[in-house]
Amino acid sequence: MSVTLLAGTATASVAVASEGPAAAPAAALAPTAPVENLIVGYKSSAAEASSNTAAADDAAAKGKKAGKKAKFDRRLGTGAALVNLGGTVAPAAAADVMAQFRADPDVAYVEPDTRAYPTAVTPNDTDYAKQWDLFESTAGMNVPAAWDKTTGSGVTVAVIDTGYVAHSDLAPNIVSGYDFISSATYARDGGGRDGNPADEGDWIATDGECGLNSKASSSSWHGTHVAGTIAAATNNSKGISGIAYGAKIQPVRVLGKCGGSTSDIVDAITWASGGSVAGVPANATPAKVINMSLGGPGACGTSYQNAINAAVARGTTVVVAAGNSNADAAGYSPASCNNVINVAASNRAGDRSYYSNYGAIIDIAAPGGETRRATDTPGTVTTPENAILSTLNAGTTTPGAENYKPYQGTSMAAPHVAGLAALLKSANSALTPAQIESAIKGNARPLAGTCTGGCGAGLADAAATVAAVTSNPPAPALENTTDYAIGDNTTVESPITVTGKTGNAPATLKVGVKIVHTYIGDLKVDLVAPDGSVYTLHNRSGGSTDNIDQVYTVNASSEAANGTWKLRVNDNAGGDTGKIDSWNLTF
Repeated sequence: MSVTLLAGTATASVAVASEGPAAAPAAALAPTAPVENLIVGYKSSAAEASSNTAAADDAAAKGKKAGKKAKFDRRLGTGAALVNLGGTVAPAAAADVMAQFRADPDVAYVEPDTRAYPTAVTPNDTDYAKQWDLFESTAGMNVPAAWDKTTGSGVTVAVIDTGYVAHSDLAPNIVSGYDFISSATYARDGGGRDGNPADEGDWIATDGECGLNSKASSSSWHGTHVAGTIAAATNNSKGISGIAYGAKIQPVRVLGKCGGSTSDIVDAITWASGGSVAGVPANATPAKVINMSLGGPGACGTSYQNAINAAVARGTTVVVAAGNSNADAAGYSPASCNNVINVAASNRAGDRSYYSNYGAIIDIAAPGGETRRATDTPGTVTTPENAILSTLNAGTTTPGAENYKPYQGTSMAAPHVAGLAALLKSANSALTPAQIESAIKGNARPLAGTCTGGCGAGLADAAATVAAVTSNPPAPALENTTDYAIGDNTTVESPITVTGKTGNAPATLKVGVKIVHTYIGDLKVDLVAPDGSVYTLHNRSGGSTDNIDQVYTVNASSEAANGTWKLRVNDNAGGDTGKIDSWNLTF
């Protein structure tokens, strides 16, 4: 199968605190981070409002009741008392002291002395004003507000694409990649696979050269355009701003002349996520996010699915473009694979872009732009300002001068979400791929326009998603790590009891499975819901392959979340045994 681009004490002063009850604002300012000081406002009738000695005695007494050494520090200009907790304490301990103050009728309010930080300013990149996709309120992805908390530092994003053509607005963020094109003819670099992922150009000289319907075309420099959206250098007084500009880009070349092969792409997914590929040196900087702005017609094959499952099991989030055929994405691959974030494209008005694939399989939409309207003459560029501006090259065949150019496509939408995934992983390194996907979908906002056919959860919102994973981190997966032996021709079950959930399980319940077994073709693996409903995860496929280490997605929306879930493993043959090593559920 071939795939293509998509596309000291102070003097006393009188506090001016309100005499009314303060329970509501106090509760609203419950500590969410470690606390060193409290700010206490006393009612004007209280002795503590005008006497530092009285305030000091009161702080010491209340601290003692809560098991802390609270001490009056000084008066604020408003007359409120600053109370020191004797060092930085956990939010729960601070809350205990605050409860003592709140219970005192002479206290108007008490709140943690929180910290403020510099807020993100508009980048000085010369073309930032043209990047509507990052900041416009109608259909932009609300990226600048996310930069207050994270810029993606510490995360590597693999761009599995045409490779990288040198560009000064990307160079600071490039790490070593690899060229996985095994055919010298298609690679155009004089050989097969090698450690140089340089984009040699993917031009087609004549119509029909790459198949019956192929057309002559110039080189796209597609991978470099995708990479710029994710992590172009920012605040460098030139060009554009990357969404996760603190992250690193790992170019992984799989597309050359006439596209790329499934076998090369599967190996690239494996290597980029830290897996081993015969004859290829180990990846020194495995990626925690993979972007694949590529695809072709057909349902997801086993080769793709196995590689993606293994990458996700290693902790790598896989983002793919939905496709540009204005059709149901279920008929395109790898968009139709499980364990990916499938991204549709939206335009500057907030509608689904006219070319974007759609359907129930879409997870999220992101800006993909439109260089022309659906009613304009095909092949024309009538509204370049409504497309996605990014890093490129002026060469029509081989590399020329670096430049910037607007492109449209789900290829442009996917890197917006890959960049967001990098921001999330940087903000909270403990996040799993399933939690990243859930956070992106759970904090999306409705499209400003319309999406016929289905655009998933809506438009990705960077600021809302980053805020969610930093202020309310996702709960860890429910897990059973007890070993359960799997004998020949036996059935074994491992339970997980779920409590405290509301309503039903999600339509994207993630089931992580680690089974050690020397012949997985013997095994049938089922998820059993609390009511006894059975969801088959693995059914005697894989032949003599060792072990199952995968994350499965199950539509369990008809099942009550609470109750005992079971992983049932049935060994259907003799000669090979193993164990359930562990399994988990992520709601």
